[in-house]
Amino acid sequence: MLLAVFLTAAVEWVEAYTIILAVALSIGWGRALQAMGAALAALAALTAAGSFLLTRIQDLRVLQLLIGVFLLLFGLRWLAKAVARGAGLKALHDEAAEFKALRGRADLHDRRAAWLVAFNGTLLEGLEVWFIVVTLGVQTGHLAAAALAALLALAVVAAMGAALHKPLARVPENAIKFLVGAALLSFGTYWTLEALGYRWPLGDATLIALLAFYAMGGLALIRLYAGTRARP
Repeated sequence: MLLAVFLTAAVEWVEAYTIILAVALSIGWGRALQAMGAALAALAALTAAGSFLLTRIQDLRVLQLLIGVFLLLFGLRWLAKAVARGAGLKALHDEAAEFKALRGRADLHDRRAAWLVAFNGTLLEGLEVWFIVVTLGVQTGHLAAAALAALLALAVVAAMGAALHKPLARVPENAIKFLVGAALLSFGTYWTLEALGYRWPLGDATLIALLAFYAMGGLALIRLYAGTRARP
């Protein structure tokens, strides 16, 4: 669970760092980091509010079903994107190209507008981190550990960014999204069916089998679509 949180957060923080770097080169690191800090504070408040609301649900099966369905939808979106990119049906996300496009934006020359770009960029990328931290943390009862995993990912990305001073284009983003998508689908499937009354014969060990099932299925789809695309 913590690995899924860490990897999800790492991907989102890499994309947020690209935005912060572009803004910092326009209005200075002080203002850019101030905007990032404000966005992180908003995400912390959302995490507290989200966990409070979910823990107010008295029926644990309803809570488990709700979280399971959300994870299924989220995991399916990430795995589908990774499969499409892996098969060549969709272009891979390019941090260097994203950074170049950001640097060319006219609004980055205005201090207030650039601050909002940094704030909104960090907030929007962080919302997916918030979702994973709250859902997995509340369901497993390890919200603090999930939040720490997300913060650790932020620290790692920040350290890499401080060392390189350029977009982190070599991070294997698609491979990470593929793995995380398969993992979230596994958690979602497990908890959704369990909430509906199904009892898994292998217990928690079923998660490993589900992860293998979704990962192999995703790889098979990549080969299928890549082969179809290659045909004249």
